[in-house]
Amino acid sequence: MAYTGTNGTAVPPWLDKGDNAWQMVAATLVGMQSMPGLVILYGSIVKKKWAVNSAFMALYAFAAVLICWVIWGYKMAFGERLLFLWGKAGLALSQPYLINRAKIPATMVIFSNYPPAAVLEPYYPMATMVYFQFVFAAITLILLAGSVLGRMNIKAWMAFVPLWLTFSYTVGAFSLWGGGFLYQWGVMDYSGGYVIHVSSGIAGFTAAFWVGPRLKQDRERFPPNNVLLMLAGAGLLWMGWAGFNGGDPYAANIDSSMAVLNTNICAATSLLVWTCMDSIFFGKPSVIGAVQGMITGLVCITPAAGLVQGWAAIAMGVVSGSVPWFTMMVLHKKSTLLQKVDDTLGVLHTHAVAGILGGALTGLFAEPHLCAFFLPDPESRGAFYKGKGGVQFLKQLAGAAFIIGWNVVMTSLILLVIRLVIPLRMSDEQLLIGDDAVHGEEAYALWGDGEKYDISKHGWSDETPSRRDSKDQGARGATIEL
Repeated sequence: MAYTGTNGTAVPPWLDKGDNAWQMVAATLVGMQSMPGLVILYGSIVKKKWAVNSAFMALYAFAAVLICWVIWGYKMAFGERLLFLWGKAGLALSQPYLINRAKIPATMVIFSNYPPAAVLEPYYPMATMVYFQFVFAAITLILLAGSVLGRMNIKAWMAFVPLWLTFSYTVGAFSLWGGGFLYQWGVMDYSGGYVIHVSSGIAGFTAAFWVGPRLKQDRERFPPNNVLLMLAGAGLLWMGWAGFNGGDPYAANIDSSMAVLNTNICAATSLLVWTCMDSIFFGKPSVIGAVQGMITGLVCITPAAGLVQGWAAIAMGVVSGSVPWFTMMVLHKKSTLLQKVDDTLGVLHTHAVAGILGGALTGLFAEPHLCAFFLPDPESRGAFYKGKGGVQFLKQLAGAAFIIGWNVVMTSLILLVIRLVIPLRMSDEQLLIGDDAVHGEEAYALWGDGEKYDISKHGWSDETPSRRDSKDQGARGATIEL
């Protein structure tokens, strides 16, 4: 059925079908980074005995965040001001609210010496905005999970997700995007270098400290169970980043195109630099290393994607492919603290370090003309340009410091409260067995490291006619008699 563009129809006069279509596609691309991207990546990059548990942690977080988001989370991050760093909780479910034109931020923004900045009103409904912002919140929790794979109690994780979303994520989002004090101060975070990546990296490392380490044998040897499938998950993550950064102008415009191109340039450069570093210092290029370099490039460009020129994207790729490589491969091995904390996938390096670098470099490279496309402050620019660029660089560092401090404190408090009622770490017996002990399910019908044979679960029943025939061959499976 075709609708006309009159009031009271599904196509009101303010609706731009192109912008709405792109925003929904962008949201879907970001959602696919989590489901199935990180589900596949996590399920493949860990030991076989943790494939199901790792994938399920991502699956659960995606679903749980959505329900919390529409009931109270969205308005805490993007609603009317409650405090200088927090919005008022409220439902984002009612029909009148969702079908009206989107407005962001809901809190009036005032920059000193300038008239109040106009509230942005994209040409699509609030339903589109609520969903778009949800997929960002969800992937933040899923990235955080990478630090505690292979040992966090799944019930503790189930409690942690809504609590961390409420008391940590919404604060960062409101402060930097929703009209909070960092937004009004002019800290730049184009698409989540601070809100998503520094938050997940610092909170993940903090959570890893409180949860405790994996078993010794798992820390010493934790090979991926499927490298090719891991690459498939990484590919979904990379391609999905077009929605991650390309959707943040809230329109299908010039800035969106710049953001997508810069994102891919930086990711490719970072991957190549990381691979070269591996080849030079270890003698062999690593596939896992290439994926890590890809991720650090994507993370680093995120706070700057639509604000910098192409040459700056290459420069940021060189930095993101080398500095996190150094912190992970060299500094980590020399630091007592970093060695003590078992950050399973090195999220501190790939997200926190890369995100801080990206935010700082944004304060250097942000080009004034591009900033005018996206930022409300007409004086926004990096330190390489005349004006207040030097001050901007200091603001970027201060913004990172706030996100780091808030996440260390709040993540610790949340986990200490959960620990009062639910053990944060699985029992040693569960850690030895893996998925079968935790979920009663296994990723593959193959024997692997860390499994215990239990004839009542893994063998055939005495009534199975084929049992004797297969027993002598050491086979495990079923015989179909025709």
